[in-house]
Amino acid sequence: MHQPSFPPVSIVGAGPGDPELLTLKAARRIAEAEIIFYDALANPRILDMAADHCRKVEVGKRGGQNSTPQLFIHEQLIRAARQGLRIVRLKGGDPFLFGRGGEECLALRAANVDYEIIPGITSGMAAAAYAGVPLTHRHRSQSVLFLTGHEARGGKAPDWSHHAQAADTLVIYMGIERAAGICTNLMAGGLAAETPCLAVQWATLEQKQVQAPLARLSAEIARAGLGSPAILIIGAVVELAELCAWLPKTEDAARHLMQQP
Repeated sequence: MHQPSFPPVSIVGAGPGDPELLTLKAARRIAEAEIIFYDALANPRILDMAADHCRKVEVGKRGGQNSTPQLFIHEQLIRAARQGLRIVRLKGGDPFLFGRGGEECLALRAANVDYEIIPGITSGMAAAAYAGVPLTHRHRSQSVLFLTGHEARGGKAPDWSHHAQAADTLVIYMGIERAAGICTNLMAGGLAAETPCLAVQWATLEQKQVQAPLARLSAEIARAGLGSPAILIIGAVVELAELCAWLPKTEDAARHLMQQP
């Protein structure tokens, strides 16, 4: 059996925010780490699980703010691996869903550095679950499409007319700043103006959310003052939120979640 020359890089999903939603394996790797490269959206309380001697390096990216270049992250991971360190690359949500985990794997593979992937709960699923929205339902949704709300630099813009008819439920990441245009284009693509929608900011932490028909979603987002990071959920299943909701309301919910150990 192949034995790696250096300890593998653990590419770990930090989950949507609440530290208790980490997997047991993720928590163990964090506790064992000698260096952690962490994203901006990873809850700082997760870093408290690391040993005192562990070095913590922020390599986060936030829209409209100074961000760590992706190639620099690759270089840092490779350099630390060649020093024989136990490394955790801590990524918000799940590493392979809009998290650039694939790019980092390819860079490590090209450098002949071993790695492992530890999945995390992605924020789209968590936002829906904490809002009481089942993304699938036998009578309302048999398909779900996860989308990004913006294109990569120099990349192709999302084809919202196509996406409008591509699945029963749409889950849109990084789209709240462009919600007005997204909603307009989805309606132009044939999605009904009265389609139920939900916007959720800081899923599983503040879980600040608004519900509205597609035609009024962007206006309600602005009225509520929601901003990034946020998830948009669009489809008939959103109507079930009022029946399946389980969190305390608004401010009580925020206090409840923030006080969890």
